[in-house]
Amino acid sequence: MALSFFRKDSKAAASPDHLEAFLKGYSIEVMPRTAEKVEDFRALLPKGTRVYIAHIDGTPIEEMVATAKRIAGEGFDVMPHFPARIIADKATLADWIARYQGEAGVKQALLLGGGVGTPVGDYDNSMQLLESGLFDGFDRLHVAGHPEGNKDIDKDGGDAIVMQALKWKQDFSERSDAKMAIATQFCFEAEPVIAWANHLAAAGVHLPIHIGVAGPAKLQTLIKFAISCGVGASLRVLQKRAMDVTKLLLPYEPTEFASELATHKAANPLFGIEQVHFFPLGGIKTNAAWVTEHGGASGVPANA
Repeated sequence: MALSFFRKDSKAAASPDHLEAFLKGYSIEVMPRTAEKVEDFRALLPKGTRVYIAHIDGTPIEEMVATAKRIAGEGFDVMPHFPARIIADKATLADWIARYQGEAGVKQALLLGGGVGTPVGDYDNSMQLLESGLFDGFDRLHVAGHPEGNKDIDKDGGDAIVMQALKWKQDFSERSDAKMAIATQFCFEAEPVIAWANHLAAAGVHLPIHIGVAGPAKLQTLIKFAISCGVGASLRVLQKRAMDVTKLLLPYEPTEFASELATHKAANPLFGIEQVHFFPLGGIKTNAAWVTEHGGASGVPANA
């Protein structure tokens, strides 16, 4: 089986069919304030698209639940974030879950540490959330992944702590009824992503990977987000582009990145990336339009 993960033909010419297949079933991430700008998600997203709802520290739970209710009501699967470090205690976690389930019928969740340095209460990481037992009965539980490492966790720049946590989550998935996957931070370069996915497989972590992809956006916007989110190695792709005067004013599009991964997936069917997860940094409408243009039937809006 190991040979099936070996990198081959990743430099082959990208096929539109490969890209369409790779984008099929993609998910997208929104926040309450960005969701407000969309009149009807059915005019933008394919039927059944999974919509993650990012919970930024300071956003009232009422806004999160209202956004989930609205998007679920339009026929989409919603997956709210549960950032461990902004949840005060088990009672708060139980309350959030009850609200999501009672008002929006939520059965999916992304569990992550969260972007704050100091926990506000009892939880510090997603493993504690999984161990709480409060997510029993959920259909899907996703966890965070960092193809370029996470220096907030492995401060020496390695991956020992992150890998230990992923192996724990792999073990948890084998005793859970929920489908589990790794949803990653966005990246811009295919080769490090391929190497990381192969590294996980070699270490015995076989959770499906939903690779983070930054949607079309102004170059300056992407660089700002990449720096603030700790995207390191592939940031050089953006910096190199910024030095090219002919490309400086053009919006970035993820076509090359997604096509390289799509080609590799087509050549290596057992490769660990299962789906694409978009961060619409240049706007949800812009991102959805790019998928429709490049994804063929995989990007057709629900009401088309």
